[in-house]
Amino acid sequence: MKKLYSLVLILGLALVLAACGSSDDKKNNASDGSSNGDSSEGMIPETLVIGFVPSQDSDTIADTVEPLANRLGEELDIEVKSQVMTDYNALVEAMGANQVHIGFIPAFGYVLANEQYGVEVILKSIRNGSGTYKAQYLVRSDSGIESLKDLEGKVWAYGDQGSTSGYLFPANQLMEEFDIATAAELETEFFSETISAGGHDNAALQVYEGDADVATTFDDVRTELEEDYPDIMDKLTVLTYTDEIPNDTISVTKELDKEFVQKIKDVFLSFNDDKEMIEIMNEVYNWDAIDEAEDAEYQVVKDTYAKFKDTVGLD
Repeated sequence: MKKLYSLVLILGLALVLAACGSSDDKKNNASDGSSNGDSSEGMIPETLVIGFVPSQDSDTIADTVEPLANRLGEELDIEVKSQVMTDYNALVEAMGANQVHIGFIPAFGYVLANEQYGVEVILKSIRNGSGTYKAQYLVRSDSGIESLKDLEGKVWAYGDQGSTSGYLFPANQLMEEFDIATAAELETEFFSETISAGGHDNAALQVYEGDADVATTFDDVRTELEEDYPDIMDKLTVLTYTDEIPNDTISVTKELDKEFVQKIKDVFLSFNDDKEMIEIMNEVYNWDAIDEAEDAEYQVVKDTYAKFKDTVGLD
């Protein structure tokens, strides 16, 4: 009888310990700053982080987007923090680590984030009534450069290797045009030198100041520089353009709760009727409106990247 009683006590203790362990596991699983009911429902973070990369003046973007982050937080009833990243690669990695939940990323950055970390596009920018745009090649008007062939042996300035218009599409176009096998050959054998300028405006200014012969930028970065450089439209000429590129995106990490993502979409779409919010988007990224987007729209970028990756050996 005593043995039976002891066995019952041992089994009872084991069940209590197991229950405590299960409770502790649940606490540990919820200690990452997220609030989950059922993990299958996805994550709703205590603080929603939005990532931006400056396309132009990095000194002011944080202050500029603060009202947008605040409004999003009010509508979602959650704390929202904006984070300015150094470049698109940093933003993609931060989304992969779930440190940034919403990213304002261009098409190429989205493709990388989607392929590597399952990041999902939900919205896209509209500029001048269009969901696509072109990259341009800027040269000095007095340079004597009249064709892409004339760029051989010259100095190329681009903003960021993670930029669709600043790097991917122009690089791919030049590699196809002149049968260049790798990006390394493009940068070191076709061009005499390359400059990673840290922004589209800075790339254009490299040409304006005579430090580079050509800059690849979005169309038309010169209008953003006219106030400080009144003669830039005369000094810099558009040599040619790339093919059409899908506009940049608002994308989210795969871990976010789907219903919560829908609320995020609805709030951003409501900004189309909010003059203050659209003015902020226009000041930061030249967005005129926000529209829904889906992954299939970025297939052309995926196809370009696939060719690029095979020949260039990108990670």
